[in-house]
Amino acid sequence: MSLFIRKPLNLLQEEAREQGTGSLKRVLGPASLIALGVGTIVGAGLFSITGLVAANNAGPAIVISFVIASVCCCFAGLCYAEFASMIPIAGSAYTYSYATMGELTAWIIGWDLVLEYSVAATTVSISWSRYLITFLNDIGISMSPELTACPWEGGLMNLPALLIVIAISLLLVRGTKESAVFNFIVVFLKTGVIVTFIILGWKYINTDNYTPFLPENTGTMGEFGISGVLRGAAIIFFAYLGFDVVSTTAQETKNPRRNMPIGILGSLAVCLLLYLLFAHVMTGVTNYTSFQGKEGIAPVAVAISKMGIPDANGVIRPVYPWLNKAIILAILIGYCSVIMGTLMAQSRIFMSMSRDGMLPPFFSRLHKRYRTPAHNSLLLMLVVGLLAAFVPAGVAGEMCSIGTLFAFILVCAGIIIMRRSLPDAPRAFKVPWVPVVPILGIVSCFIVALSLPADTWIRLVLWMLIGLDIYHAYGMKRSRLEPSPHRKGASSLVWLGLFVSVLCIITGCWHQGSAGWNSDYTLLSIALVMGFSHIVYYILQLSKIKHSCKNDK
Repeated sequence: MSLFIRKPLNLLQEEAREQGTGSLKRVLGPASLIALGVGTIVGAGLFSITGLVAANNAGPAIVISFVIASVCCCFAGLCYAEFASMIPIAGSAYTYSYATMGELTAWIIGWDLVLEYSVAATTVSISWSRYLITFLNDIGISMSPELTACPWEGGLMNLPALLIVIAISLLLVRGTKESAVFNFIVVFLKTGVIVTFIILGWKYINTDNYTPFLPENTGTMGEFGISGVLRGAAIIFFAYLGFDVVSTTAQETKNPRRNMPIGILGSLAVCLLLYLLFAHVMTGVTNYTSFQGKEGIAPVAVAISKMGIPDANGVIRPVYPWLNKAIILAILIGYCSVIMGTLMAQSRIFMSMSRDGMLPPFFSRLHKRYRTPAHNSLLLMLVVGLLAAFVPAGVAGEMCSIGTLFAFILVCAGIIIMRRSLPDAPRAFKVPWVPVVPILGIVSCFIVALSLPADTWIRLVLWMLIGLDIYHAYGMKRSRLEPSPHRKGASSLVWLGLFVSVLCIITGCWHQGSAGWNSDYTLLSIALVMGFSHIVYYILQLSKIKHSCKNDK
């Protein structure tokens, strides 16, 4: 056996059928799954980055960016749906990769998802805090600036961000059913306000604002034109984070073979419709240039201020001033469901990796009363809470999209492999036109990922290096399928480590070249130190492996 040992499908299905005090409660139906997906998807991206993308990248053609991003998600969503109906067990892309591409690949994608969900929860928590301060100021309540910003932003700590993480984490400890009821209410209120915005704003659309629909490129890649639309799709991919969260709750879903595909594809379809209508109204009631500057981070407020009739001086008097407060309140509510979805997904992935022996048993223990992974929720409460309290949003917010795209690529590849290796395995749902659909998913996600800034890539590579270190030190030796300190295929891990180390140096230089060789050298320095030190380390490991092989002979 080797590091690419695959988890048998019959073992996965046996785990999925587990009942009793050692298993998760099956309480989620299709409506709850769609609500969970919509609740996680519709949130941070829609309420924050849409204005900035319109102003800086795509103009009114942001609707095309949404369509491109949704096409990538649709291809991946079909693949997720087949896996979820075939392998109805918690763990999402991690579990699917384990069954198709082996343990080492599963560890890589699992470690990638740790980054994706943790950073997403941190980013949204910080943004939630900022919207809360705005809402409180509007109703005459002020908080000390020292308690609403991290030390790098002139404060002591971001207390509201910490408190929302604590509150949501304790709710998740209490139980999935209670969390699902709360999430259903949140989604109903949030989507209600979005629909209200669309309906009320539709009659104030000025078609002149759609000209030019696709502004000419400024001469810089990513600033309008075709490259701007692609860059916009890469950035707003953050707005689609969440539909894959549904697949992490398979062991808590009633009749998962039928309900998982409904939850995944249903939530994606609902959100795509909302996004297209939302973007159409947003860029129709005012020119896309209105979203430039710091106001662009609150595009809804800007759009609402333009919903009115000009007075004698040409100044627009908003017809719905009350809607501003309602929208901010909806954003606060919506962010709660996003934080819940990401923290819930992260805790379930930890549980799956621990059950497979690649993380300590601590992460797979369930609460005796609530039968939830309470230890994971409390640990995430501590880690994500501290990050939200003391880390700037800019540092936390750039890693979500690339982690998700990486997961999507592996899931699409997994469908092709699974169709060949296990063609007769029972599937309640099948991806049509295999391998065309999975290949289109891989290509489209990779193209979108290439549109992301270089510093995003370098941070991903650095994270992967740390993950390989942990797997080499712990997971490889304690795998449930093959617990042994000396495993066949260890040289594959070493060669992969060398490749990632070299990639770390390359991405560091790429980033520095993009930012300018006279700009800050911090990321380049980190990349060079990590890259070269790991090259030395893995060369030493390779020599040990060769020496061990000679002794065995």
